[in-house]
Amino acid sequence: MAFTGRELRSTVTGDGKLTLSLEDVEITDPADDEIIVRIEAAPINPSDLGLLIGPADLSTLRQVEGMRPGLTFAVPPARLKALAGRLDQSLPVGNEGAGTVVAAGRNAEALIGQRVGMFAGGMYADYRKVPAQNATPLPGGATAAQGASMFVNPLTALGFVETARREGHKAIIHTAGASNLGQMVQRICLADGIALINIVRSPAQVDLLRGVGAKIVLNSKDEDFHEQLVSAIAETGATIAFDPIGGGTLGSDVLQAMEEAAVRRMSDYSRYGSDTFKQLYIYGTLDFGPTILNRRPIGYQWSVSGWLLTPFLKKAGLQVEQRLRQRVIDELTTTFASTYTKVIGLAEALQPDILRAYERKATGEKFLIDPTRG
Repeated sequence: MAFTGRELRSTVTGDGKLTLSLEDVEITDPADDEIIVRIEAAPINPSDLGLLIGPADLSTLRQVEGMRPGLTFAVPPARLKALAGRLDQSLPVGNEGAGTVVAAGRNAEALIGQRVGMFAGGMYADYRKVPAQNATPLPGGATAAQGASMFVNPLTALGFVETARREGHKAIIHTAGASNLGQMVQRICLADGIALINIVRSPAQVDLLRGVGAKIVLNSKDEDFHEQLVSAIAETGATIAFDPIGGGTLGSDVLQAMEEAAVRRMSDYSRYGSDTFKQLYIYGTLDFGPTILNRRPIGYQWSVSGWLLTPFLKKAGLQVEQRLRQRVIDELTTTFASTYTKVIGLAEALQPDILRAYERKATGEKFLIDPTRG
C-alpha cells in the first residue's frame, strides 16, 4: 500500500537562489527489510539549519505565493563555490525524528504499530521509508517527542565525554552550557564523576544549570570572567574544550586560560610556555564570523580541530556506538530528556516569523516539528 505525503525540501540554484518548499511525494511499498513510519516529531537542530538555510542571506527572505507555502532567499555569490555539490538538487531536510510504523516488509512486520526513533535524514515529512535497521524502538511509554531527539544531541554529548577519556583529559570545558546539549553533558558528567566547566552568557542561564546540579558555571559577560575561568581550570585541571560558537575570540580565550593555569604550576620558566597539551574542538558555527586565535599567550602545546558526530562514531567503532546508543535508550527520559519551547506543524516551519525565530538558535529555545498538526 503506497502512502502520499508532504516533504520539506531545500534547493539552491546556480543563479544564487535558495528555495524552501513543501513537495508531495509518494512512498512506495517497503522492501522486505524496510518500514514506513508516520512522522510525529522531528526537532530543529543547528545541524539541520545548515542544510535548510545555512548559505542564505536571511535579510532577503521572500514568501512565495501559491497553494503551498514557500520561501526564497538570495545566496551571496561568495558562498556559492562551497555549494557546488548541491546546486539544482531538491534535498529533503531533517536529521532525526520519531513516529509510528504504519507498514513494513515481511522481515520487519513485527515493528508495525510500534513507535520508533530514526536518524536517517528527510524527517521533515509526513512519512518516511527507511531500512528497519535504521529505526530504534522506543522504550515503553516514551512519546514521539521524547524519542525524536535521541540521536544527535545525546550521542554528541556522550561523544564529548568519550573523546575526553580517550585522549587522557580529566576535566572538560563546554562553551554552550545552557543549551539542551549542554544540559545533557552536565548530567553525564555528574553521573560519571567528571569535572565540567560550563560557560554561559546570562545570569538566567547560570540559574538554569545550577538547577540541574552544575557545580561550575561561569558567565562570560562578567567583568572578571577570565580570572574565574583560570581559577576553575586550575581547580579542575581541564585541558579540553568543546565550542559550538566557532566565530570570535572565546575559543582562544579558553586556550589562554588553560595556559595561564598550567604556567601557575610550573617550577621553571620557559619562553615556550608550559608543556601541558590543550585541545579546543569546534563543533558548530553559531557565529559565522572568523575564528580569531591569539597565538602568543597560549604557548606551543595546543591544537584546534573540528569535531562532528558521524566521523567520531566511525572512528570509535561499532561496539562503542552500540554502547552509547544503549545508554541513550536506558536514560532517554532522564539524562537525555529534551525540552521544547514550541511545537509547530510542518507548514508552519515555512512561515517567515516562525523561521526567523528558530533560525536565531537561541540558547534555551528548541523547536519541534509535528507534521500531524498540518
